[in-house]
Amino acid sequence: MDASVRWECMNTDIETTQTAGSKNKLLLALQKTYQRFLKIRGNPHEIALGFALGLFIGMTPFMGFHTAIAIFFAALLKWNKISAAIGVWISNPITAPVIYPFTFFIGAKLTGISNGANPADGYEFAMFDMLLKAPMIVLALVIGGVVIGIPVAIAGYYISFSAVNNYRKRIKEKLLHQKKLMSIGVRKRRVKLKRKKKKKKKK
Repeated sequence: MDASVRWECMNTDIETTQTAGSKNKLLLALQKTYQRFLKIRGNPHEIALGFALGLFIGMTPFMGFHTAIAIFFAALLKWNKISAAIGVWISNPITAPVIYPFTFFIGAKLTGISNGANPADGYEFAMFDMLLKAPMIVLALVIGGVVIGIPVAIAGYYISFSAVNNYRKRIKEKLLHQKKLMSIGVRKRRVKLKRKKKKKKKK
C-alpha cells in the first residue's frame, strides 16, 4: 500500500474515533443531566412546570440570556428554578442551527416578512437590507419561538412530570422492599434467639 493512502486511512480512523468519542461524551452528559433532573427535590408539579418554562424560553432567540430569564420567571411564579435552568438547554450550539431557522420560518410566515435580500443585489445592499429588517427578523424569531414553544412546553410538562413521578415510585418500592427484607431478617434473628434460649433451658 502507498504511504499517502496509508496516511489518509490513518486520518480517517482518527476522525471516526474522535467523532465516536464526542458522541459518547455527549450521551454521558445527557444521561448525567437526566439523572440530576430526576433527583431534583421539590413538588413534581412545580418541577415539571419549571422544566416546561425552561423549554418555552429556550425556543426564543435570546440565547445567552435563557438561563437568567428562566430562573427569574421561575422564582416569580414559584416554580422550580433548577428544572427551568435545565429546560433552556433545549437550545444549545448543536440544536440552535435547527431550531432558529425553523422558528424564523414560522414567524416569517405569520408576520409576512420576506426571507431576506437578494444576493444578486450586492453585498453592501444585502447587509443594509438585513440591518433594516433586523427588528422584523427578531420579531419573527420571537413569534415563531412562541408558536413552537407552547406545544413543546406542554409536552415537556407531561413527560417530565411522569418521569419524576415514576422515578420516585421506583425509589419508594426499593425502600419498601429493603424494609421488608430488614424485617424478615429481624424476625429470623428473633426466632434463632428463641430457639437458643429454649435449648439452654432444656440443658
